[in-house]
Order: sequence, then structure tokens, then C-alpha cells
Amino acid sequence: MSFFAILFALLIEQARPLARSNPMHAGLRAWALSINRNFDAGSSQHAWVAWALGVLLPPLAVLGVYWALLHFIGWPLALVWNVAVLYVTLGFRQFSHHFTGIRDALEEGDAAGARARLAQWKQVDASELPRSEVVRHVIEYSVIAAHRHVFGVLAWYSVCAALGLGPAGAVLYRLAEFVARYWAPHTATAHPASSALQAVAAQAWTVIDWLPARLTALCFAVVGSFEEAIEGWRFHAQRFPSDNDGVILAATAGAINVRLGGEALRKASADAYVTPGFEAGAELGDSDSTPGREPEVGHLRSVVGLVWRSVVVWMLLLALLTLARLLG
Repeated sequence: MSFFAILFALLIEQARPLARSNPMHAGLRAWALSINRNFDAGSSQHAWVAWALGVLLPPLAVLGVYWALLHFIGWPLALVWNVAVLYVTLGFRQFSHHFTGIRDALEEGDAAGARARLAQWKQVDASELPRSEVVRHVIEYSVIAAHRHVFGVLAWYSVCAALGLGPAGAVLYRLAEFVARYWAPHTATAHPASSALQAVAAQAWTVIDWLPARLTALCFAVVGSFEEAIEGWRFHAQRFPSDNDGVILAATAGAINVRLGGEALRKASADAYVTPGFEAGAELGDSDSTPGREPEVGHLRSVVGLVWRSVVVWMLLLALLTLARLLG
């Protein structure tokens, strides 16, 4: 069921992507805000209660529906439920329009348009960035987005589905990522989260994303330049052992031989969870960057190939596991 659910969800998402403004995302923001208002009292104990209610209750509800459909109606409707949940939580088209727009602008020589699209995507000042830095940041943002929207979801969904938990893992992963971002210090909301809740959300997200991040890095290494990717991963992990995003970016840099760095690879030194980003005009030293060639527009196509080859590897593995289960 897992293989076909993922396949159908990806096909539907490519044909009819989820709209940027949709009731699901609006409801998610309202849910996080409600949990914050009603259960965040400022202490560490209350923060863990708030996080548990905000992140664990929806997957349990999704699991309850899955079990009810599976046991009382049949597997076809349970499969449909899996596809529906994955359609909301999984997919390239939730972020790829930003990447495509910037890549097209750069290929047409419209550097100013690419900077404007980058600024609109990540809400930063990119007006002074040189062309190579625009490419570098697009690669970093896009790879992390692909991990959080696709590979991380695939990892948690596959593990939980194998344990009979249906699509609960996909919901858990995306919710943990969302609340860590929504309750982060830099996020402007009507009711900011306390420092205790911010720390709890960041800590929980680091734990939940630890294995998926390394599976993504390994997958990039397998479909890219393996030795260079593993060496970059190893070198970065020695300096920042708990930096999940940095592991992915270091492996990406080695896999396609591109120099990456900046805030995304230095995130581990920050006090709170942040989305990989940068400060416009910041100077990067060689010690803060990975080895590799200077970022070029051609590397964007290399990233697309890397990501899609990784998807194929994931689907092949799931297909083999499904076949083995059917034959066994």
C-alpha cells in the first residue's frame, strides 16, 4: 500500500498541485496559534505539553481514521485516505514554482528578476547579492525544501506505514517542522511563543529530523559523486554533529561539486531553530564553505537531476519491499 499511495500522491500533486492559499494550511496556522495561546504558560513542562498536543494529536486522529477504514470498510478506502494525507503533506509543487521562476530568470540573464523572486520567496533583502550568490542560496533553499517536503516525509511515512501506523508518520513529520518554524523567535505572529516553547519545538524537530536528514544525504551521495559527498558529510558532522540541514547541504555540495556555505551550514551555532538563510552582504570565508566549484546556473539543473534520481531510488526501494512482501 505504501508504494502505491506515494506514487498516486506524487502523480496527483504534479497534475494538480495544492494551491498556495488553501484551507489546510490556514487551519494549520490556526491550530498552532490556538495551542500556543491556550497551553503555553512559559515553563518547560507546559511547553512540552503544548508541543505534544500540537504535534501528536493530529497524527493520532489521522491514524484513527486509517484504522477505522482499514478494519471496518476495507483497504481500498484506506489507500485513498493514505493518498489524500500524502497529497497534503508531500510534494514538490509546494515550493518548486519559486525555484523554477528563479532558474528561468537566471537563464534569461535577468539577475534583478532572480533577486526579486528570491527575496519574495524567503522574505530577505537580496538586492546586493552577486549572481553566483543568488545561485548558491537557491540551491541551499531548494535542497532543504525538497528534503522537508519530500524525502523527510517519505522516510517517516515509510517507517510508520511498515509498523501499521498508516500515514501518521507523514503528518507527524510535517507538523514537527511547521511548529518549529511557526514558534521560532524570528516569526512574527499575533501571539509569540515563549522561549521555553521555542526551545522545545527546536529540540524535538532536531530529534525527529535526525534520521531523515541522514537518509537524504546518503541518497544524494548514492546518486551523485559518492566519495565527495560522504567526505563533505563526514567533515561537516565532525564540526556540527547535531546540524541536520548542514549534513544535507554538505552531501549535496560533494554530490554535484558545488561550493555551498553561509548561514545554512553554520546553523548549528545558533541558539534557536532558524530556516537556512543568510544576511545580505555578509562575507564568507573559505572555512565557512564547502569545497567545490563556484555556483553556476548549470548547477541548478544538476540539483534537479539529483533530486529526481533520489526520488527514483526511493520508489525502487519501496517497490522492491512491496514485491518481497507480496511474494513472502
